[in-house]
Amino acid sequence: MPIYEYKCKKCNEKFEAYQAISASDDTVKCPKCGADHPKRQVSVFTPKNGGENCSPIRYS
Repeated sequence: MPIYEYKCKKCNEKFEAYQAISASDDTVKCPKCGADHPKRQVSVFTPKNGGENCSPIRYS
């Protein structure tokens, strides 16, 4: 199950939630204030190999 990052629209708390890909964001609540419908954030990650041996994307 993937981890999604959220930010509460009410109290600005940033938190993570494990959620099935098919699940709706409507079920997520802020753990700090309990508000519904937090905003899903864009996640940034680093490949396991640290990005070594990754070829750049080339557009034709």
